[in-house]
Amino acid sequence: MSYELINGNTFEVLEGLPEVEDPGADWDDGGGVHAIVTDPPYGVIEFAEENVEKMREGIGGVWRIPPSMDGNQRNPLPRFTVLDDDDKRMLQDFFAKFGELAYDVLRPGGHIFIASTQLLMHYVSAGFDAAGLERRDVLVRETKTLRGGDRPKGAHDHPEYKNVSSMPRVYWEPWLLYRKPYEGKLTDTLDEWQTGGLRRESDERPFTDLLQDGKTPKQEREITKNANPKSDDPHPNVKPQSLMRELCHAALPLQEGVILDPFMGSGATIGAAEALSYDSVGIELDESYYDMAENAIPKFASMSTSIDDREDVKRHQAAEESTSLSDFQKQ
Repeated sequence: MSYELINGNTFEVLEGLPEVEDPGADWDDGGGVHAIVTDPPYGVIEFAEENVEKMREGIGGVWRIPPSMDGNQRNPLPRFTVLDDDDKRMLQDFFAKFGELAYDVLRPGGHIFIASTQLLMHYVSAGFDAAGLERRDVLVRETKTLRGGDRPKGAHDHPEYKNVSSMPRVYWEPWLLYRKPYEGKLTDTLDEWQTGGLRRESDERPFTDLLQDGKTPKQEREITKNANPKSDDPHPNVKPQSLMRELCHAALPLQEGVILDPFMGSGATIGAAEALSYDSVGIELDESYYDMAENAIPKFASMSTSIDDREDVKRHQAAEESTSLSDFQKQ
């Protein structure tokens, strides 16, 4: 397997999997996945079908459609601050259920890397904590966003309020890091399940919780725009390959196993795993995004980043290519 894509409801797909009990089995036959790397649909209501359609049509709805600036059209953004009490309860229930399913599908020692926001990450933590997952860290992705820093509405020129912001301008994105508990020593878990630890960046430097990747390059946003068979719109939240390859590289401590993205979106996680010669599974409910990902993943995977220059990455890619060629020659 290189990668497998599933157009379906993540909750239904994961609920249908057998108990993880055999490290030698396939991921969907009792073997489980080694890691989850994902950017889930925050707000939930933003990604409900009717609001996705409003976003695609440029109407807005609960999406914020920023103006064109400096000759560039800005991507739509979720309005997280419009969530009422019912929406917040739905959000908490969503992550409580996802936490349970993530626990069930992960191998012992498997990590979850999950993108979040400063305003809502406590809902993720509450759900994951309740599911029995271990919180390990909050990773900091340095990136400037359009969220925050605005003056009070209607008071831009007010003599007293013009120097007031409603909230800080956001310059970083949190990624929560959780792990499924395991018994015994880390070395035993690595030996049996190939999980439990994080792959180092190099012999000299471990994986760190500061992710200095910056914004998503225009070229990568254009990939999703050109890959969308139903419209000319790019995905509203494409994560950069430099970031996703860093996370996927860390997620498999022994460079073997299966990475799952249960909310695949543009396919950036799967493209990153493919570039590293890792097996992966992507699940996406929205048919338009699923079709987009199918077309975008090979293009993401073909891009070059600084991660590809690491010696262990080059050795692994060469070994995988050699194995694939040997398998082909035997047939």
